[in-house]
Amino acid sequence: MAHRIKTNQSMTEGPLFGKMMRFTLPIIVTGLLQVLYNASDMIVVGNFSPKGGISMGAVGSCGSLINLIVNTFLGLSVGVGIAVAQQIGAGRLEKVKKTIHTAALMGVVCGFAIAIFGFFMAEPLLRLMSTPEEALFEAVPYMKAYFVGVPAGLVYNFLAAGLRSSGDTKRPLIFLSLSGLLNVIVNVIMVVGFGMGAVGVGIATTVAQYASMIMIIVYMSKLDGPCKLIFREIGIDKKSMMFIVRNGLPAGLQSLVFSLSNVLIQSTVNTYGEITYTGNAAAANIEGFIYVAMNAFYQAAMTFTGQNVGAGKLKRVKRIALIAIASVTVVGLVLGGAATLLHEPLLSIYEPGQSADQIAVRAAGTLRMEIICLMYFLCGIMDVLGGIMRGMGKPVMPMVVSVLGSCVLRIIWIYTVCPLFPGQISMLYIAYPVTWTVTALGHLFCCLVTYKRMKKDFLPVIS
Repeated sequence: MAHRIKTNQSMTEGPLFGKMMRFTLPIIVTGLLQVLYNASDMIVVGNFSPKGGISMGAVGSCGSLINLIVNTFLGLSVGVGIAVAQQIGAGRLEKVKKTIHTAALMGVVCGFAIAIFGFFMAEPLLRLMSTPEEALFEAVPYMKAYFVGVPAGLVYNFLAAGLRSSGDTKRPLIFLSLSGLLNVIVNVIMVVGFGMGAVGVGIATTVAQYASMIMIIVYMSKLDGPCKLIFREIGIDKKSMMFIVRNGLPAGLQSLVFSLSNVLIQSTVNTYGEITYTGNAAAANIEGFIYVAMNAFYQAAMTFTGQNVGAGKLKRVKRIALIAIASVTVVGLVLGGAATLLHEPLLSIYEPGQSADQIAVRAAGTLRMEIICLMYFLCGIMDVLGGIMRGMGKPVMPMVVSVLGSCVLRIIWIYTVCPLFPGQISMLYIAYPVTWTVTALGHLFCCLVTYKRMKKDFLPVIS
């Protein structure tokens, strides 16, 4: 039985708040589940691996390096989402079909390129990051196992971006729920049953990635409408690819530079020793729950803006921006405040026990959370404003602002401010809210200028 996706103009007509919330809530749940399943990696190794804290620190310390390699290409999924949103808004459903089939092949090609590079470069890159020797034994096989699953992850994310921009946010939630549950089960089998440590959770992640890819491919192959995936039509349409690259590459390059700055931060954290980098990894994992909840409003802002720009309804963009900024601020403050208040029980999930080292690990995680969590809403505002710019068809400006405001400024902070306070890692963490504020103000200025210019002589972005 074929499934049908509605591709009407509901995002471009009528009240916005309710529609944006209905669009956003499944993405929030999807993101929270994804982080929950990722957190299970660290929770399982922290509680059941023979090497405990070392295994957990190894998994956590790989995160910034994995993001550096993967997110550059994953940024292209932003281009897929923008293309589908604007094309549906303009009623050009044949172009949606070409975009979906182009995205599928791009995901396969990019995924295998990343997998080969990451698999063979895992150890030298981890050594370049000053990863402690005791963690390398666990981190290297974990990264290799993880990268085997990257092709599946990229295909899934490219196709899911198209589904979400067509208005279907529920199916990606279902697929992720099922694959995430599989991830947890395989985690327990590998770590508890076979005592495999970090590499076990890497294998579990790869199994889950392929499961989610298979589910979304099977589902989309049974659809009716422009998002239907027809295997014989998978191939590169030059115009679709160029649109995806033009709108997605700036997001990918931004992710690359962001990840470079985060790798530099992680390298700095690694120099503080096992206690600090283990506590830092646990705190960062908890913060991930806040981030994905806020990131859903970024996706909503970008998709709703894209459809309305495609439909020639620029006036609705201002309302979209106000709703998204207010919503992300409330969510960021509520979740950030809750995480700060509950830091002790949350960190205890990752590092239970009352030994001197375990207490010290939780103290290291607490220090990071007390500085970052309450200010995390600034990151949400920053992302929403960047998403609005991308939805308006201006992908380069948010990339430049983000690179300068967050990445370059963060690196300058590390080499100028941090040396003034030797041994105080808190000064490293303060760089986050400072750079989020600067970048958000830059995005706001660009949004106001771009909106004013587009109002003067507005034409739909898609030609």
